[in-house]
Amino acid sequence: MKIEARFFLFLAPFFLIETAIYGLWSRGEMIGTLALLVVALLVSMIGGYLALLSRRIDARPEDDPYAEIEQGAGDQGVFSPWSWWPLAIALAAAIFFAGLAIGWWLVYIGAAFGVIALIGWVFEFSRGQHAH
Repeated sequence: MKIEARFFLFLAPFFLIETAIYGLWSRGEMIGTLALLVVALLVSMIGGYLALLSRRIDARPEDDPYAEIEQGAGDQGVFSPWSWWPLAIALAAAIFFAGLAIGWWLVYIGAAFGVIALIGWVFEFSRGQHAH
């Protein structure tokens, strides 16, 4: 985690410098300057989170420059290989964003469908064959 935290924290000053350069070059154009400032703040937020997280967890093989490849082997997490819920969430997001262009009534349908799909995805392992 330390490598990732340093990467993001080193990018924050770069984006701040770019924000200042763009602000001067464009004579104070607000949208682009504000967007670059938001990018700098978001990058520093991610870097700060990863820095805090790296203090709480044990060192990973990626943090050791002398680590061997096989030290990173093993389970990387729990993934559902036959889940249809991510497809339902993508469809709900498509309906939601299409509603922004077509009409607000479609946004509400997409949001409702998205909430149902998200609940189904979160509680997928709490019922049926995979319940624990």
